[in-house]
Amino acid sequence: MAQLLLLEDVEALGRSGEIVNVKPGYARNFLLPQGLAVTANKNALRMQERLKDERQKRAIADKEESEAVAAKIEGVSLVKVVKVDHEGHMYGSVTVADIIHLIQEHTQVEVEKKAIQLKHAIKTTGVHTVVVKLKEGVSASFNLKVMSEEGHRASLEEQQAS
Repeated sequence: MAQLLLLEDVEALGRSGEIVNVKPGYARNFLLPQGLAVTANKNALRMQERLKDERQKRAIADKEESEAVAAKIEGVSLVKVVKVDHEGHMYGSVTVADIIHLIQEHTQVEVEKKAIQLKHAIKTTGVHTVVVKLKEGVSASFNLKVMSEEGHRASLEEQQAS
């Protein structure tokens, strides 16, 4: 095992300023060349306090930013119009990229791809709840209504009639 001081947050490993034990290959091939960590020696241990302070300040800023984004996304209802065959089966699916585009278009909020918690692409019409996991443990959810073109046209005609 190699003992390293993390310079940056590494998902599923630790946060900046933490000392972690990793396998030598992971340290040698990924963490050290990417500049994400340094070997935990006397100099690195002196650097640890400064890194922890910086990480704490960044965590506060990230949490405020995440809460602002969550407030814009929470409870929003978005609509995605898709093509379906005569039996009602979708051609293709609604992917994470489609959802990111919809969020950006309707709320003017940038969301990272890894933030969208979707196990599989959406392949059915109807209302789906999508969870967005933001930095510092903040999450939000919204409803995504997947409609066929015919159903969307019918709802638009209803709105125009009333």
